[in-house]
Amino acid sequence: MKFALSWLQALLDTKADARTIAEKLTSLGLEIEGVEDASAALKKFRVARVLTAERHPQADKLQVLSVDLGDGNPLQVVCGAPNARAGLVGVLGVPGAVVPANGMELRKSAIRGVESNGMMCSTRELGLGEEHDGIIELSADAPIGTSFADYLGSDPVFDVAITPNRPDCMGVHGIARDLAAAGLGVLKPIDVAPITGSFPCPVEVRTEDPEGCPAFYGRVIRGVKNGLSPQWLQDRLKSAGQRPISALVDITNYVMLGYGRPAHAYDLAKLSGAVCARKAREGETCLALNGKEYALEPWMTVIADEAGVHDIAGIMGGEHSGCSDDTTDVLLEVAYFTPANIARTGQALALTSDARGRFERGVDPAFLDTGLDLLTSLILEICGGEPSEVIRAGQPPLARKSIGYDPALAGNLGGIDVANGEQKRILAALGFEVFEDLARHWDVTVPTWRPDVDGAPDIVEEVIRVHGLDAVPSTPLPRADGVAKPTATPAQMQERRIRRAAAARGLNEAVTWSFLPTSEAAHFADGDLWTLANPISEDLKTMRPSLLPGLLSAARRNLDRGATSVRLFEIGRRYLRGEGGASNEQPSLAVVFAGEAAPRGWATGKAKAFDAFDAKAEALALLAEAGAPVDNLQVMGEAGSQFHPGQSATLRLGPKTVLARFGLLHPTTAKAFDLAGPVAVVELFLGAIPARKGPGSFARPHFAPPALQAVTRDYAFLVPAALPAGDLLRAVRGADKANVVAARVFDDFRGAGVPEGHKSLAVEVTLQPVEKSYDEAALKAITDKIVAAGAKLGGVLRA
Repeated sequence: MKFALSWLQALLDTKADARTIAEKLTSLGLEIEGVEDASAALKKFRVARVLTAERHPQADKLQVLSVDLGDGNPLQVVCGAPNARAGLVGVLGVPGAVVPANGMELRKSAIRGVESNGMMCSTRELGLGEEHDGIIELSADAPIGTSFADYLGSDPVFDVAITPNRPDCMGVHGIARDLAAAGLGVLKPIDVAPITGSFPCPVEVRTEDPEGCPAFYGRVIRGVKNGLSPQWLQDRLKSAGQRPISALVDITNYVMLGYGRPAHAYDLAKLSGAVCARKAREGETCLALNGKEYALEPWMTVIADEAGVHDIAGIMGGEHSGCSDDTTDVLLEVAYFTPANIARTGQALALTSDARGRFERGVDPAFLDTGLDLLTSLILEICGGEPSEVIRAGQPPLARKSIGYDPALAGNLGGIDVANGEQKRILAALGFEVFEDLARHWDVTVPTWRPDVDGAPDIVEEVIRVHGLDAVPSTPLPRADGVAKPTATPAQMQERRIRRAAAARGLNEAVTWSFLPTSEAAHFADGDLWTLANPISEDLKTMRPSLLPGLLSAARRNLDRGATSVRLFEIGRRYLRGEGGASNEQPSLAVVFAGEAAPRGWATGKAKAFDAFDAKAEALALLAEAGAPVDNLQVMGEAGSQFHPGQSATLRLGPKTVLARFGLLHPTTAKAFDLAGPVAVVELFLGAIPARKGPGSFARPHFAPPALQAVTRDYAFLVPAALPAGDLLRAVRGADKANVVAARVFDDFRGAGVPEGHKSLAVEVTLQPVEKSYDEAALKAITDKIVAAGAKLGGVLRA
């Protein structure tokens, strides 16, 4: 929410400067997102008088001006504004000044062959409004040569982030109340007297939906003259980021922004019969002020007359009943709408507005009469007219909550002792009423504009934030003597180890959204997707079934920006539908390799792309770090339709437990994510890794180096070409577990001397003697076991 310092000072009697106010608002829990001073950008713009205005010799629509800056040295400026003339006092941007509207730096230049020393500026160019039909015209007595920033004066604009629990601060008046309670001034009373109508209201106003609209007040003002609102009102609306439209519309916006009270003005000539708040009817629509037509549901509250719907209640008015320059009679609407109903309607229609933001938080139900009097007085003052009597339909919920409160809670809950008298002062300044009984117990009555206060802890919060959160002492929590015990769970420790290992292997960690576009999520869905009912964006409405879509999009963005090699990983949760539609979160790790695995070079030649073996190596290394029994894993197919069928696989513990899948991405999937070239990916399912048994199971066992030197033996097996090398290695390792400590494939040969349909796999086996060195008989016995293990897979010892 934005507002100017001058607007705040109109409601708060204070001499504090902008910096002091900003610091105090932040300490009160109203976070300042920025303070902007438009005059700061106007330091190099000067008040100047046009001495002469002659026709440009080379252009009919340009003039050559002689401009006086008060120093006796007139400047020549080329100008195309139709209102430029001798005697006009305006604003000159001298060379070196930066135009706020477009960031252009002015410099001396030639325009159609005539030298120009700057630019005479319009309102839009200086960022002070939308007018651009001509240059700014100042009063004739404006001080020539003065900086325009000094002439204009400083009026900083605050941008305050209002949290959802503070509806009272959705107006400048509520913010002023908080500052006054904190001692930064005196809150000015709302200076408006009840306005008595001079004739009965000619329009019947009623509410037929007491649940959605408990109260609906209205009155007619006839004989108004709509037009431009006064400059002070336009300036305040502009500071809030609002575009002035017309006096009637501007007044309703002013009351909403200034006092947190949305209202609406209807052109009476465009209404037919009685006006009522009711439920929408089947098939009804509303053409809103934003030019869009909305289909209404029967549970939504609308404002309608006999002809149909005119207003989506509490959210946006209708286009065909709004005020125009020709409006002479208006019906003012000030109503109370149920917050939950407004929020539900806005979500269903995907429609936001300033009014909705206030009504769904909860406006002050006791402010209807005062708000209507404010509107009426401003319209009478600015637009003239004659008001009718007020017609009131329904009753707003005016019941006030009463909370039992012990002032000692400020110290017990808030951490700081605040004197009883100071607590009473703070609460009274915020609008609370305190009643103290003989037992010194307090009953605190909550003001109607604070629906967020429900109990004693809320009152403590009010006292402490106004007294000063910076006054709360820093008190360390008690801790037991000795070495602190670890607090991380085994799953958290596992994630930490994997994260460190992935980074050590040269991968860059990414953090992507847990939400995805439905089209991207569908590529990795193995079942129904979780779709959000109220997403933060239509592009982020589906919970991710895999971490890979987010990483693939991140890889594409990096490649588009010139990265030649992308190595990303992410640890997070994927979201699946369990049995019966129950949510199922699974911890996962994903890796994406895209671009070049190795750059081109004189020794290696062309750049090398990533392949399935890069993905497999990464999967095995990270599984080992996660504590998976990688020696017992089987390489099997069925990685999924997202993977290349001939260059992908799964790593399984047994035939059913899938710990990981890896390989190259299917070309169709890669194309869907706009990725060119081979893309290797890995997905680890951390929840499927079996936990190690026993306390301290992740500690490394005691290492005792063997007394005898290890022996290596090479074996070459002729095996069927379709046999995975990993199956042979597993068989070799299990042939004699007492002696075989390691085995690895070091050659895969297919060619001369190898029968068709076969391949030659050479395996290096490491044997570790324990009690004595091997003799020939022992080595032969071990070899026999290894050969027999290979024979079970169809292998024949070749050498």
